[in-house]
Amino acid sequence: MAGGTGSRLSPLTTMISKQLLPIYDKPMIYYPLSTLMLAGVNEVLIVTNQNDQSAFEKLLGDGSNLGIQIKYITQSEPKGIADGLLLGKQFVSNESFWFILGDNVFHGVGLGTQLREMHLPTGANIFTYEVADPSQYGVLMVDDQGSPIDIIEKPLNSVSNLAITGLYHFDNEAFQFAERVNSSSRGELEITDLLKIYMNNKRVFVHKLSRGTAWLDTGSTQMMHDASTYIRVLEERSGLKIGCLEEIALRNEWITPTELTRICSAKPINGYWNYLRSLCKEFG
Repeated sequence: MAGGTGSRLSPLTTMISKQLLPIYDKPMIYYPLSTLMLAGVNEVLIVTNQNDQSAFEKLLGDGSNLGIQIKYITQSEPKGIADGLLLGKQFVSNESFWFILGDNVFHGVGLGTQLREMHLPTGANIFTYEVADPSQYGVLMVDDQGSPIDIIEKPLNSVSNLAITGLYHFDNEAFQFAERVNSSSRGELEITDLLKIYMNNKRVFVHKLSRGTAWLDTGSTQMMHDASTYIRVLEERSGLKIGCLEEIALRNEWITPTELTRICSAKPINGYWNYLRSLCKEFG
């Protein structure tokens, strides 16, 4: 989900989508796309606004260089996250699907394997993360048995510290439920209201991200800076790249070392592409 106006980041987003802004050495959208690829997803629909679709296409193409399929659809107006979800109905067809926000960064050792091998019940699967300041997020309330009972948007008082992240897995009924969602006071179809329909049907399933997993929402300039610092420190200390789409494609065996060598041959000499050139030698 890479639509919207990115108003919280204005004037940075006056001429460019926030999902194309850098998080350290990569465009923001590389990180949520890498999460999907690590989870085994190789068919992706990117929802953009009308002004930015061509830029996304220039950046990612049709996905063939990554061994995946990428398609695009535009959101004519910023009508909310649930509206963006509805745009994927034809693409998804009758299947269940992953849904991720384009400004969310997830990182953790083994996270991809965990997502890929997770048993996901039929319904709405949400992923929560314990935060120190719940007032900045949509927060999940649970009963004594840990079952979800309500979602509170940016509560002034700390009713729960379980923030709902921008990663979801829905069954196909999400489209029928989303069509029943009414516009909020902001004039948007809210993902929270979709989740509440599932909750009323007792079909919301909660998965807590482990303490070894980092979740960063990059919707503000401070959060973007924090995420860039996090990525920079980890990459510099480990010598490994985070959110490197070509490396994930290679390790998933969606592309071969020969194909990656061909891709790198047309790229400039810099840290990102030199890292991938070293992988070509390692895997070659």
